Amino acid sequence: MGQPHGIGIIGLGVISAQYLDTLGAHPGVRIAATADLDAARAESVAARYPGCRALSVDELVADAAVDTVINLTIPAAHADVALAALAGGKNVFGEKPLAATLPDARRVMAAAGSSWVGCAPDTVLGTGIQTARAVVDAGGIGRPVAAVATWVSAGHEAWHPHPDFYYREGGGPLFDMGPYYLTTLFHLLGPVARVSGASSRPKAVRTIGSGPRAGEKIPVEIDTHVTGILEHVGGAVSTVTFSFDGAATDAAPLEIHGETGTLSVPDPNLFEGVVRVRRPGEGAWSTVTERAGYENAGRGIGVLDRLATGAGSARGDIALHVLEIMTALTESARSGRRIDLTTAPERPALIPFTPENAWRQR
Repeated sequence: MGQPHGIGIIGLGVISAQYLDTLGAHPGVRIAATADLDAARAESVAARYPGCRALSVDELVADAAVDTVINLTIPAAHADVALAALAGGKNVFGEKPLAATLPDARRVMAAAGSSWVGCAPDTVLGTGIQTARAVVDAGGIGRPVAAVATWVSAGHEAWHPHPDFYYREGGGPLFDMGPYYLTTLFHLLGPVARVSGASSRPKAVRTIGSGPRAGEKIPVEIDTHVTGILEHVGGAVSTVTFSFDGAATDAAPLEIHGETGTLSVPDPNLFEGVVRVRRPGEGAWSTVTERAGYENAGRGIGVLDRLATGAGSARGDIALHVLEIMTALTESARSGRRIDLTTAPERPALIPFTPENAWRQR
């Protein structure tokens, strides 16, 4: 990478600790600046890194020491912060979703110019999903025919002290957890051509279960159980379910059914996990031992991957496609129509197995 690449982080909430663990330990990058609505928090984090300064957002996106902005703000601010950073000539890597709305996400991608845009989730670059990808690409289950993805919980109000935004437009289980599963389906099966969706909202209010607001009721403004059918360009059909309306599930996070076998894929919200295969006539699942992807990776590996390879696998155009899938599922559920998509990015190359000490030293 040459001289350490300057990183500026905007938004220092809970998720920022994971990014700092990954990026702050890498010799090829330097945490150059921090910014947060809470100035004291920005100063506290900056003090941990030599030469790092706590700045305002406007100062950070204009700072010559910053090459890439890590955008960890709330979804409603993703587009504004990304556009400001791009206008300042910076690269941008943001938390999911790319923007709160599809038009805003398109504006971000159109503004990139000579800079690059990346976006979470980068969990798909770990050994769990990349190993599954290697099996599919090698024909280990034959031609993929179908996939089933399931994520179910009782709702975040049970544990989150301020869960309001999960129940407003742009929230819900689809926009909160969908990016992990939909990005994984893209990496495994390629882009989606069209979708059909259905959804429901069984509760008009939710009750906060913890923290200083415990017992307070909040309105539910979005559907909290979303199902969909994704028709992939390559011919496979995926069925997805994302719900805040179930107590629990024993369903596998994600399964890929092929002409000669079924692949059990680990939790897309994690970087690692066991990949298993079962074929017709076999009485048990077998574990895949030949691995692919970054080992022991953490959030922020998408930035290091982009700097190391020059192309990157956690790209903005993929995040735009995933946002279009989610937007189309919502529209289809409301209108009852099947929705054709307009984006179809190319899948990035498979990431070969890379032990932790190798990628950290790139």
